[in-house]
Amino acid sequence: MLEMQAFRRMKEIIEKIICENIPDARCIFDGDSCNFRLVVVSSIFAEISLVEQHKKVMKLLESKFKSGELHALSLETRVS
Repeated sequence: MLEMQAFRRMKEIIEKIICENIPDARCIFDGDSCNFRLVVVSSIFAEISLVEQHKKVMKLLESKFKSGELHALSLETRVS
């Protein structure tokens, strides 16, 4: 139960960070705390390469990885 609450909270935190920095972003989550998958959809991705798209999102989450709050993430980006 606590693990599920922490997972839901992390989803909320991630979505807040991404949406504050990429205003038209839409976050789609899948999986669980051990197999976490995130799809970020935004129009800003149309102008940058796939590698740069991923770097942009991962940079936003860098502090969560450094703190250990987030340790693994499968990321997909799409142009809206």
